[in-house]
Amino acid sequence: MRFPHDRLDAYAAAADFVVAADKIALSLPPGRGYIVNQLRRASSSIQSNLAEGAGEFSAPDKARFYRFALRSATECAAHLDQCRNLELCDARVVEAAKELLDRVIAMTTGLVKRWSRESGGGRGNRER
Repeated sequence: MRFPHDRLDAYAAAADFVVAADKIALSLPPGRGYIVNQLRRASSSIQSNLAEGAGEFSAPDKARFYRFALRSATECAAHLDQCRNLELCDARVVEAAKELLDRVIAMTTGLVKRWSRESGGGRGNRER
């Protein structure tokens, strides 16, 4: 492994999600380019922000990038809900992508919590 993000399970799962999201994007009917663009952008943002966070040295910066990744992941969940609710593609494919995304969110949440604590940004570490 050459890069810090290569050691993150969350990064590997996010890379898998980018592929799943792109397959869904490719299956959407014409006229839904706005969802295609948003889903592709947000899924790519998850992976990119995880890599950026892994490459940071300071705990606050790591936590900040991991929070960005988490925000993009929850945005992707909304786009997948739109695809399902509007019946734009196979519901089973969307549910499989949501299961993968749930793993990404769980791991990324753990990274945010860990590095927020490391930086003194956790609730228990604040001065009162």
